[in-house]
Amino acid sequence: MDIIWYHPTQEGAIWLEGMQRRLPQARVRRWQPGDNAPADYAIVRQPPRELLADRPGLRGVFAMGAGVDDILAQLARYPEMLAPSVPLIRLEDGGMARQMQEYALCCVLSWFRRFDDYARQQQQAQWQPLPLMPREAFSVGVLGAGVLGKSVIDALRPWGFPLRVWSRSPKQIAGVESFAGRASLDAFLRGAQVVINLLPTTPETLNLFDARTLRQLPHGACFLNMARGAQVVEADLLAALESGELRAAALDVFQQEPLPQHHPLWRHPRVTVTPHIAALTLPDESMDAIARAIGAIEAGEKPSGCVDRQRGY
Repeated sequence: MDIIWYHPTQEGAIWLEGMQRRLPQARVRRWQPGDNAPADYAIVRQPPRELLADRPGLRGVFAMGAGVDDILAQLARYPEMLAPSVPLIRLEDGGMARQMQEYALCCVLSWFRRFDDYARQQQQAQWQPLPLMPREAFSVGVLGAGVLGKSVIDALRPWGFPLRVWSRSPKQIAGVESFAGRASLDAFLRGAQVVINLLPTTPETLNLFDARTLRQLPHGACFLNMARGAQVVEADLLAALESGELRAAALDVFQQEPLPQHHPLWRHPRVTVTPHIAALTLPDESMDAIARAIGAIEAGEKPSGCVDRQRGY
C-alpha cells in the first residue's frame, strides 16, 4: 500500500512517521512535484491539480480538515483531477469537536453574562452592574447539524439555554427545536439571541449572511462564525453592528485570510477576531481516524466522512 501526503506549508514529519506507525504495511511518502509513482491513498491539504490527476490506482483521498471547499473548487475547474469513483473523505472530528465546544461555550457564556460589556466598561473605569437576560429567553441557534454542530449542541445542553438547530434536511435532536430548508431559515433566525454558524461552504451558503438575513435576528443578537468567511458579507455585518441590530460578533474566519491589517473588523469594539484557530487539526486524532477509514476501505466498506460532491459536504 502506497500513501502520499501533501500540505502546502508543513514539512509533515509527524504525519509521515505517525501514519507509518499506524499502518506498518504501508509505504508513506511526502508528495513532491513530478512524483507520478503509484499511490493508493492521498492525505492532502490544498492539493495542486497534478498531485491527484492521472492516478488510476487511487482508492481514497483524505482532506486534512472538516472542510473540502478547496478541493471541490479545484474539481469544478478540473473535473478530470479526481475520478467520481474515488471517495473524497473529510475529517468529521480529528480532535476538532472539543475545540469547537470550547470556543462556542466561551462566546455564549461571555455574552450571556455580559463580560464583553464589562470589558468595555473597564477601559472607561466605569463601575456599573448590568441587568441579565433570563436564561430561558437567551436562545442559542446552531446552523449545521453534522458531527461538529451536534457536539456544540451537546456542550450547550447543561447550561439550560433554549436550543434550536437549522440544517439543509430535517434532523431530530432531543430537546432541540429543529428547522430545515431555506424556507425555514428566517423563522430560525428570528428566535435566536445567539447564532453559531457551522455550515459547510456550498453555492447555497456563499454570502448567506447578508443585510437581509442579519435583519431577521432579534435586535441586539450575537453572531459567531466558525465555519467559512465566504458565508458572511462583512460590510453588511459591520453595518448591523454599527446600527445596533447586532450586539456583538466573534469571527474566526474571513473572506480574506490572513485578515488584512487595515480591515475595520480588527478595530471594531464589538468584534472579537481570532486567526482561524477555533478548531485546529490535531495530528494524532486525525491520523487515527484516517487509519480507521483506510481499514474500512480495505475491508470493502464505506468509511465515515465520505463527501457528496453534489452537495459539497
